[in-house]
Amino acid sequence: MGTEFDRDIEITTAAEGEYAAELAPGWVVGGGVNGGYLLAVIGNALRASAPGKPDPIAVTAYYLAASKPGPATIRTRVLREGRGTSTLAADLSQDGTDCITVLATYGDLSTLSDDVRTTAVEPELPALEECLSVSMAPEEIRRIAPLMSRFDLRLDPAYAGWAMGKPSGNGVIQGWLRLNDDREPDPLSLLLAVDALPPVTFDLGMPGWAPTLELSAHIRAVPAKGWLKVRHETRNLAGGMFEEDCVVWDSAGRLVAQSRQLAKAPRPETRG
Repeated sequence: MGTEFDRDIEITTAAEGEYAAELAPGWVVGGGVNGGYLLAVIGNALRASAPGKPDPIAVTAYYLAASKPGPATIRTRVLREGRGTSTLAADLSQDGTDCITVLATYGDLSTLSDDVRTTAVEPELPALEECLSVSMAPEEIRRIAPLMSRFDLRLDPAYAGWAMGKPSGNGVIQGWLRLNDDREPDPLSLLLAVDALPPVTFDLGMPGWAPTLELSAHIRAVPAKGWLKVRHETRNLAGGMFEEDCVVWDSAGRLVAQSRQLAKAPRPETRG
């Protein structure tokens, strides 16, 4: 039957360039289905449309409307077929409404050069047993965000004070991440990883749903087996919107994914 993640991103061919998917209810957070999970579902359809180029390399998505659990249609088209990479587009719709539109570059990451030159610094995280498991979150929170039960997430306590009403104010959230069923990471699952953590606005003392407007992800390498280190941070909140930068490092100490998204800040709570 495969792992939970693989079952939940499964697609079936409906026609040439058209695929059917069933968005699983377990990936809901706040007011809709998680954007990273949706990217992985669409990414699976794009993979099927690019024979010989199985891996997302660059993906940009615009979120037009909130998605909900249930049937969805994904339509893909090849814009450019190259020797090493192909450029594709995709739209996910539900009930006749376009929810997401995507532009992507696909290729084969296993064939890329292993020459790496970087000034990036790997995030420092406490040991797994010293981090806070989201499984400890109150039942009410887990009910609102069933997404939290789809993976094992261990948050760095230094940036998890928001859970006890004491946010650090730094605009950072980071932790260890691993999918259920010990499902090993791959390029497709990295599309989920870049949007899996709680919004960084939590660390600014602004809890609540933060709907994504646009997200761009770069997948840099096939990740090694094991836990991922994921760090989200923001430097600017203005006009009711904030950017969220993410880096994902694998167990071999390599930067395997980067992303930036623009999202709406959570609305202040109103009390009647």
